[in-house]
Amino acid sequence: MIGGAPARPLSEVVVKVHGRCNLACDYCYVYRHADQSWRRKPAVMSRSTIDKLADRLGEQARSHSMPRLRVVLHGGEPLLAGVDLLRYVVRRIRGALPSETRATFLIQTNAVLLDEAVLRVFAEDDIRVGVSLDGSRATNDHHRRFAGGRSSHPAVVAALGLLGKQRFRHLYAGILCTVDVHSDPVETYEHLLSHQPPAMDLLLPHGNRVHPPPARPLDERRSAYGDWLVAVFDRWYGAPVPETRIRLFESLLDLLLGGRSSTEALGLNPIDIVTVDTDGSIEQGDALKSAADGAAATGMHLRTTSFDEVAQHPGIRARRSGLNALGPECRECPVVRICGGGLYAHRYDGTGFRNRSVYCPDLYHLVAHVHARLRADLLKLRRDDSGC
Repeated sequence: MIGGAPARPLSEVVVKVHGRCNLACDYCYVYRHADQSWRRKPAVMSRSTIDKLADRLGEQARSHSMPRLRVVLHGGEPLLAGVDLLRYVVRRIRGALPSETRATFLIQTNAVLLDEAVLRVFAEDDIRVGVSLDGSRATNDHHRRFAGGRSSHPAVVAALGLLGKQRFRHLYAGILCTVDVHSDPVETYEHLLSHQPPAMDLLLPHGNRVHPPPARPLDERRSAYGDWLVAVFDRWYGAPVPETRIRLFESLLDLLLGGRSSTEALGLNPIDIVTVDTDGSIEQGDALKSAADGAAATGMHLRTTSFDEVAQHPGIRARRSGLNALGPECRECPVVRICGGGLYAHRYDGTGFRNRSVYCPDLYHLVAHVHARLRADLLKLRRDDSGC
């Protein structure tokens, strides 16, 4: 322990099994933003590094009698590591954990290499699959192409078709979509819905107050992002029967009803996520790479540092400190306990993170809109129950 009281264990680890990618997405925080440290790291995680990772995770789980651990296999593109290495990661970590710790494994992939042979391996080892897709072919091709310009959409759609089959459906975790405000929001949602995902996650493109995201003016006006999200919320919320889960919207509703968020993009819940890169270096949330060179770094490594020590790192402590991590403007805002200041990386202003999110007006608009709809529905239920 570095200092202070023992910290709560880090319950989610993002494992960079491969540090390169077979797509050239123009918004990628790994390759297209401020931090270019990937160039100095090995392309693939070695088995000796995986062994050390497993031992460290087992050490933490035993120390805290952890009931659960979530492991996300990530990249780059993790499928480039090959199924043998992916299976080794999963089995080595499971074998290192005490019997009372239940580990769940998810791979987040662009899916262009996903086929039946890969899914059979995943079924054997219970590895769930999240797929990145931004919408229709035209929308997806705005940003998610191969390096030569070829569309990735047909290969992703084919992979989603396999995940939708009965024998693999239990592995299908959902679709991750980065919002493109130049797309039609409802059309995008309905295209994603056509692939029958059990869940979706909508991500705002990474940017901050130094480097704003596309189409996001640095003033107090609501931009197209707020309107885009509201349009999708209304379509999703107004469906006569539930169609899929959307983590951003479900978290927002839960927070408005006094519950907790399941995404670090909203709310004041402490963040329990840490990243391990291909060389065994331990980093904070990967999105911080979009802020500044070295913003995600901790200077810690699996060889020398336990996860309990990582949890005491000042940057990780700041990301787990809720309201105390926010500047005075946010702390005085009437919706701060709902929006939570937005994603930590989106608050960067060139000197630090104690600022409003670059998406502040958009988040405020979304929160206010959802609050109004929820309040109207609750009032209607009360009137109906009272017979008035």
